[in-house]
Amino acid sequence: MSLFAKKSLDLMLAQAEDGEKGLKRTLGAGNLIALGIGAIIGAGLFVRTAAAAGQAAGPGVTISFIVAAIGCAFAGLCYAEFAAMIPIAGSAYAYSYVTMGELIAWIIGWALIMEYALGAATVSIAWSEYLNKLLGGQIPYEWCHSPFESYTDTAGVLHSGMMNAPALVILLLLTLLLIKGTQESAVVNMIIVFVKVAIVLLFIAIGWQFIKPENHTPYLIPAGTAAVKDSAGKIIADYSGWNKHGWGGVLGGAAIVFFAFIGFDAVSTAAQEAKNPKRDMPIGILGSLVVCTILYILFGHVLTGVANWKDFVDPEKGREASVAYAISTYMTGYGWLAKAVTIAILAGFSSVILVMLMGQSRIFYTMSNDGLIPKAFGELHPKYKTPYKANWILFVFVGLFAAFVPGHVAGDLTSFGTLFAFVLVSIGVWILRIKSPHIERPFKAPIVPVVSVLGALICFAMIIGLDSQTLVVAFAWMAVGLVVYFAYSRKRSKLRNPSEILPKASDFEKH
Repeated sequence: MSLFAKKSLDLMLAQAEDGEKGLKRTLGAGNLIALGIGAIIGAGLFVRTAAAAGQAAGPGVTISFIVAAIGCAFAGLCYAEFAAMIPIAGSAYAYSYVTMGELIAWIIGWALIMEYALGAATVSIAWSEYLNKLLGGQIPYEWCHSPFESYTDTAGVLHSGMMNAPALVILLLLTLLLIKGTQESAVVNMIIVFVKVAIVLLFIAIGWQFIKPENHTPYLIPAGTAAVKDSAGKIIADYSGWNKHGWGGVLGGAAIVFFAFIGFDAVSTAAQEAKNPKRDMPIGILGSLVVCTILYILFGHVLTGVANWKDFVDPEKGREASVAYAISTYMTGYGWLAKAVTIAILAGFSSVILVMLMGQSRIFYTMSNDGLIPKAFGELHPKYKTPYKANWILFVFVGLFAAFVPGHVAGDLTSFGTLFAFVLVSIGVWILRIKSPHIERPFKAPIVPVVSVLGALICFAMIIGLDSQTLVVAFAWMAVGLVVYFAYSRKRSKLRNPSEILPKASDFEKH
C-alpha cells in the first residue's frame, strides 16, 4: 500500500459518531469561541504590540494587526471548512489523512507536537516567571529555574537552578482539570477568558482618556529616522530597512504581531466534542479571530497613544514591561492597573496552557485510534470519557521539559509547527475540492483556490523567515519523526491492517 494511502472520509466520520466509545459532545459555540480566545490572547498581546511599534510600525501597529489578521483569516477559513465537514479531534492531522495520505498526516501530527506540547512547556515556564514577579521575587531562584540556568548576585554568590517547580504545579493542576472533563475545563477556561478580557477592556477604557494625539503623529515611522543606540553605543533599532519604516514597516510589524494570533487552530481539535460541529466549529474558529482582532487593534491604539512608540525601542520597555511602563509613567493614579495587567498575563498563560494540553491530547487520541502510536494514548477514562492516559503521558513529557529545560530552548519551534499545519490545511482544502467536489460542506471557504493559495504562501513565507537554527532543529525533529514512522507506526497502521478494526476493508480508499 502506498505511503500516501488516504483514510476514507466516511469511515472517519463513522468512528467520530461512535457515541459509546468516543469523546462526549459537550461544547457549544460559546465554549468554542472562548477556547479560541483562551489560546490566542496570551502574553503576545502585551509583548508583541510594543515590540512591533518600537521596531517597525510605530502607531501604525494597529494596521499591522489588521494585515496579520487577514493572513490568519485565510488559514482560518480553511480550518473552518474542514472542521465543519470533518468534525474529528485530530485537527490538521486528520484533515491531512483524508486529503494527502498517511505519511503527510504523520508528518503534520509529529509537527503539531512542537506547537502544542513544546508550546505548553514554554508558556508554563513564562507563567512561573510572571508568578514570581507578582509575588515580588519570593520564590527561591533554585526552585523556579532549570539546572542549566544560574546567576551571580551582588554579593558574588552563585545561584544555580534545580527545577522549575511552579511550572510543574500549573501543568499538574491543568492536567487534572482536563482529566476531570472537557465541559469542566471549558467552564474554567471561560472564567479565565472573562478575567483577562475584562482587564484588557479596562486598560482600553481607562487608557483612552490618557491618549495624546501627538503620539499618533506621524502615524507611520518616517523614512530617514535615525538608528537608536543604547548606553554602550550598541544599535538597538535601525530603521533603514524597507520593512522598518513607512508602509514597509507596517508589513514588518505584521510579521512580528502575527504570532500573537497563533492558537485559533486549537479550536479544531475539539471538533469531536462540539454539540453541533457543522454550525459551531466555523463560529468558534472565525468568531475567536474576529474578537481578538478587534481587541488587538483597540489595545494597540491606546498603548501607542498613551506612550510614544519611541519609548518602546528600548528592549526593557518594548517587551513584557511595556504596558506596566506606560501605566506607571503616563497614567497617574492607576498603579493598581499595572498589577492587574500582570494578573491578566498570568490568566492568559493559564488558558493558553490549558488549550494546548487539550489540543495535543486530542491529536494523540486520534493518532492512537489510527494505530500510529500506542493504544494507551487513545484510552478514555471509564467515567469522564477523556483521554486520561494521553493527558498523563503528556504531563510527564511537558513537565520534564518545563521543570528542567530553559524556556528559550523551544524558541520559534512552536511557530514552525503551527505554520506548517496552516500550509497543509490550506492546500488540503483545495485538494479535497478537486477530488471530492460532491461531499457535503456545511461551511465553504470563499474563492478557493485563491484563499488556499494565499494562506499557504503567506505561512510558508513566514516559515522561511524563521532563523536558521530554528529550522535546523525543526527538520532534525521531523527526521526523528520519520524514523519512528517507518520503525513503528507504518507496521501498526490500521489503514494497512483493516482486520484490526470493525469496518470492512472495502470502506477504505486505496491509492
